[in-house]
Amino acid sequence: MQVTAIFDWDGVIIDSHDQHERSWSMLAKEEGKLLPEGFFKQSFGMRNEAIIPQFFSEWTDSAKPREITRLADHKEHLYRELVRAEGIEPLPGVCQLLSSLRDAGIRCSVGSSTPRANIDAIMTAIGLGGYFNAITASEDVTQGKPDPEVFLKAAAKVGGVPERSVVFEDAHVGIQAGLAANMKVIAVATTHPAESLGDAHLVCENLNNITANTVLELLS
Repeated sequence: MQVTAIFDWDGVIIDSHDQHERSWSMLAKEEGKLLPEGFFKQSFGMRNEAIIPQFFSEWTDSAKPREITRLADHKEHLYRELVRAEGIEPLPGVCQLLSSLRDAGIRCSVGSSTPRANIDAIMTAIGLGGYFNAITASEDVTQGKPDPEVFLKAAAKVGGVPERSVVFEDAHVGIQAGLAANMKVIAVATTHPAESLGDAHLVCENLNNITANTVLELLS
């Protein structure tokens, strides 16, 4: 039966936490808002549509959907501008792992709360498009992590099933989503300390020593 590797995007394939955090700060400044301490780590991995109502929520009910969309789109525009200006590289071990998975015939699928435009822009910049068989982004789901919808769709797009799928994640809500999808989870300590990721089946500091064999052994 087909083995599938599903990758969260930011914090697993690339690390643009700094650009994300700064783009939120830029948005808050433009909107005259003051984000609370710890905002970024608290909200990381969540969809913008879930984040914005908590911190930018002084609208009438009729204006709320329009304002959420406006702020979400502008925040991601600010983020892409920062990434384009500064450049970005894949995280350690990513290229070797993707090559190992491809050689082993394991299909790779992105399952992320990141907007598709962000993924497409960075995929082009870092040249990894040929390794992924499908992308599931924020526009493809209605429920954000920790709901498993994004990972279930990411697996289905490449003909995978949960019991033969391994999720790569760095966020607590993503780990919860992978477990809720009945998938194996490999957690990468990019965003949170390794000791806080113990719910995952395997925890690593980076992907340097992870190969296709690691994925296959986890499913055996």
